[in-house]
Amino acid sequence: MGNEKGYAVNDNDFDIQAYMTKGVERVVSDALKATLKNPRESAFMVRFAAASKKASQKRKAAKEAGEHIPPFLIASVTSECNLHCAGCYSRCNHATTDSEPVSQLTDEEWLRIFEEADDMGVSFILLAGGEPMLRKDIIEAAGKKANILFPIFTNGTFMGEHYFELFDRCRNLIPIMSIEGEKESTDIRRGVGIYDRLISNMDELNKRGLIYGASVTVTTQNIKEVTSEEFLGKLSYRGCKAVIFVEFVPVTEDSRELAPGDEEREYLREEISRLRKEHPEMVYISFPGDEKNSGGCVAAGRGFFHINSHGGAEPCPFSPYSDVNIKNTSLREALHSPLFEALRSGNLLVDDHNGGCVLYEKRELVEQLMAGKAV
Repeated sequence: MGNEKGYAVNDNDFDIQAYMTKGVERVVSDALKATLKNPRESAFMVRFAAASKKASQKRKAAKEAGEHIPPFLIASVTSECNLHCAGCYSRCNHATTDSEPVSQLTDEEWLRIFEEADDMGVSFILLAGGEPMLRKDIIEAAGKKANILFPIFTNGTFMGEHYFELFDRCRNLIPIMSIEGEKESTDIRRGVGIYDRLISNMDELNKRGLIYGASVTVTTQNIKEVTSEEFLGKLSYRGCKAVIFVEFVPVTEDSRELAPGDEEREYLREEISRLRKEHPEMVYISFPGDEKNSGGCVAAGRGFFHINSHGGAEPCPFSPYSDVNIKNTSLREALHSPLFEALRSGNLLVDDHNGGCVLYEKRELVEQLMAGKAV
């Protein structure tokens, strides 16, 4: 059952605003602890903590006025990528291609989105792709929006002196490099030599005192490896301050066995809980995480939403459906698209599912909503 603004309320009257605000506060608090030995980084995090608090107050004021503003936005700034990683959801959804990008949002349009997000109280914008570092001007523009933290999800192959200097000047830009575990696991999925390139980047970032993180795609094959003390210890030794565990979402039938099930998800949840207690020097985040504890899926604007490289506002990167384009509307108006409103007011986001992404698993129902049919 939804309220007058169309936001679903479950049996426990789950407060998504309080849940996400608490999550933001924990990430900022953990990041402060993780940078205590780095004066410049700590100084930035203190300033960002103040900006994050103001953003939270904006979201609270909006909620009191009957509008929910999510603290996160995912921005896929390009459809271009130089790698062909095995099982890549973006390529399987045709969001990433080898052809020359066409009709993508311009630098100016992305800057407008960043400014509107800042005004609304968005605290984090995750820059993704394709390979986001191919859009250098956009990343430079993001660096000027100091009130927002920009994790940049990158394969690391375009990181060089220009970016090292940019990350030093703009501490709100946090490179998050994709790694699949040790050398063999990473090179099998991402290509020969990628692991060594990532390690070289990590060592250079660490030498310069720059904060960075790692993104790990969790599968049934590597879950024990990527949560091991050995693997995470190596990342910590090289100065990594955040690890984001992204559960593999099968986009083809022959890759379904790689998707974590309930047993693996529970194992990951317990391991992250342990790691947060035993290794506070790093921040640990799981996506999509334990949806039961978060009142269901937080996509479609409940906790975040996605803008693709062509401007389409989508529930999330794993659910590439859009009925509005940011080229023709404001970010706030996109947040209230008919598709988003239907998803938030219905029960689909809190439905039981087999794990991974509920919207991908129940994509036929999303397509029915797109067609204006009741589900």
